[in-house]
Amino acid sequence: MLILGIETSCDDTGISVIRVSEKKRPVFEILSNVVSSQIKTHAPFGGVVPNLAAREHLKNIEPCLKTALKEANVKMHETRLPARQVDLVAVTYGPGLIPSLLIGVNFAKALAYKYKKPIIGINHIEAHIVAAFSGENSKFEIRNSKFPIIALVVSGGHTQLVLVKKIGNYKIIGETRDDAAGECFDKVAKLLNLGYPGGPAISREAEKWKSQFSISNFQLPRPMISHKNYDFSFSGLKTAVLYLVEKLAVRSSRKNKPRISNLEPNIVSELCHEAQQAIIDVLILKTINAAKEYQAKTIILAGGVAANSELRKQFELKMKNEKLKTDFLVPPMSLCTDNGAMIAIAAYFNRKKIKSSNWKTIKADANLRLS
Repeated sequence: MLILGIETSCDDTGISVIRVSEKKRPVFEILSNVVSSQIKTHAPFGGVVPNLAAREHLKNIEPCLKTALKEANVKMHETRLPARQVDLVAVTYGPGLIPSLLIGVNFAKALAYKYKKPIIGINHIEAHIVAAFSGENSKFEIRNSKFPIIALVVSGGHTQLVLVKKIGNYKIIGETRDDAAGECFDKVAKLLNLGYPGGPAISREAEKWKSQFSISNFQLPRPMISHKNYDFSFSGLKTAVLYLVEKLAVRSSRKNKPRISNLEPNIVSELCHEAQQAIIDVLILKTINAAKEYQAKTIILAGGVAANSELRKQFELKMKNEKLKTDFLVPPMSLCTDNGAMIAIAAYFNRKKIKSSNWKTIKADANLRLS
């Protein structure tokens, strides 16, 4: 079975072709996974501009499709070699930015109609979760997982804790009330003139911090860390960084006009280290508490921020210190950020929902919820 996955929920145009061989256990093979990034387009603005993102998707989606099909050595329709033709089209239909989603959904529906292929809409959050079951290599069997699962999906637009009773059965038990963790990284990076995207920039800067040279001795808040629920809030952390930066800039400027550029390099590194640690502390503690309450047998860390190496390392360390008898699954780095392969993988698990009229009924839904 060959599945074409299309992802355009935000600012990455992702198209992938995967092959699923159904024997005793399904074997997945990622034949191609093409991602066209828009970082250069949005970097001057310090964040994603929805209409610009849609324009870039429109420009990139057809070249990405051609490249993905060529790399996979398959075609949308092949009469001579039917084993090399796409069997199913899968597309993200939410949640995400509506201008971006519309490009992917309409493109996928046009393909399905033209080539008479079945089509299925995929929830972007579910795709991030199932990506954690994949292996490090392009060819893999789904990793064993024990249910129930607590999944932390953390990215630029989403921070959610999800109870997974089985694949296809989800309950959101906590989510952000304002900014997502990824948004907080982006906004803090913008305050410090570190560029976009903020997560990798802050991570790199935090690694430079030398604690033995610290004279600042400041601490940022851990929003909602002591609350008994599993919701998150990161807007207050962003504001705390803003006030602290202004205070430190005045101190460093002396008689000159206060400027962030006047901050000593080690202070900037310490700010990044402390901001990153504040986010990590909240994410890990809430997830561990949820795993204990719901007696989870597996914890999944997924989404773009799951690529943060410090978050991964501290998660495993905390679970070891807590002596949790819980499996820990994280997608390979290549499947953490938005991509078409995770959409295609999720499509396999949802294949029984396919209907002949899907291409007519699938509609982009910016506020789509897991259920």
